[in-house]
Amino acid sequence: MSMSPSERIIFSPVFGRSKLSLPNDARMVIWPLLAMEVWDINRPMPRVVLAPPQGNLLTPDIPNWSWHEYGMRSGIWRLIQMFDDLNIRPCVTLNARACTDYPQVTEAILKRGWEFNAHSYDQIAMHKVENQQEMIENTLDIIAKFSGRKPRGWFGPGLTQTFETLDHLAKAGIQYFGDWVLDDHPIPVKTIHGDVIALPYNYEIHDIAQQMIQFHESEIFLKRAKDHFDCLYKESAENARFMCVATHPYISGVPHRIKYVREAYEYFLSKPGVISMDGEQILDWYLTQNKDVNLASAT
Repeated sequence: MSMSPSERIIFSPVFGRSKLSLPNDARMVIWPLLAMEVWDINRPMPRVVLAPPQGNLLTPDIPNWSWHEYGMRSGIWRLIQMFDDLNIRPCVTLNARACTDYPQVTEAILKRGWEFNAHSYDQIAMHKVENQQEMIENTLDIIAKFSGRKPRGWFGPGLTQTFETLDHLAKAGIQYFGDWVLDDHPIPVKTIHGDVIALPYNYEIHDIAQQMIQFHESEIFLKRAKDHFDCLYKESAENARFMCVATHPYISGVPHRIKYVREAYEYFLSKPGVISMDGEQILDWYLTQNKDVNLASAT
């Protein structure tokens, strides 16, 4: 029987919880996220920068497909250079199809030893996938064959889930996911195959929501990121806090935005007690703090 999200978790206010001990006496974790997607030219685009002429949806949508393609040809290399310069190891969530469609990019990620997080096969909502279990297993197999390791984490395409998705993920061996924004700490989430861990995600320090839905000017990314960070950093004096920053090559990697993304990371990491961790590192740390978690394993 499928469960709603509220049936999978226990309600617990973040204030007043037992104090968490981060590595290296840190007080706050930045979780850098870099998304790599494949947009199929034969389907409607997952999102658009240009509205269709006269409001009529057309396929193939070459203008908006090329907008995303720019991210993989140009934008992502600016982000890779930024992470290299700042000595940050991001969590790379990728459509499995990127391993064959964009091998130069995925090889650059593999060379750096960055985390491969699964982001479905390609960019289509989970609600439209005929067989979720088969698609999830295929996604993990493709990434494992390319990278040499099976992904432990998952992001849904467009952050989509049905009521059954988490059970399918747990059955396939996924141990954490990042689609929910309901907490400032990692939390255990019940599935019929054991627990998976929801890591603290963020929809607002997120380039799609901020730049492409809310239509803010480029510099607002930096202002909002600093304001968000400052609040969490102040709270982290009492207990640990986590902040995810989500970037996409076709948005954050463009020339008029990249400097603000860089300045945001420079600001975060200039503060005492702030560290950067990828998804696997956060998961492994969390498990040392919560040894009673019944973590799901592949069945």
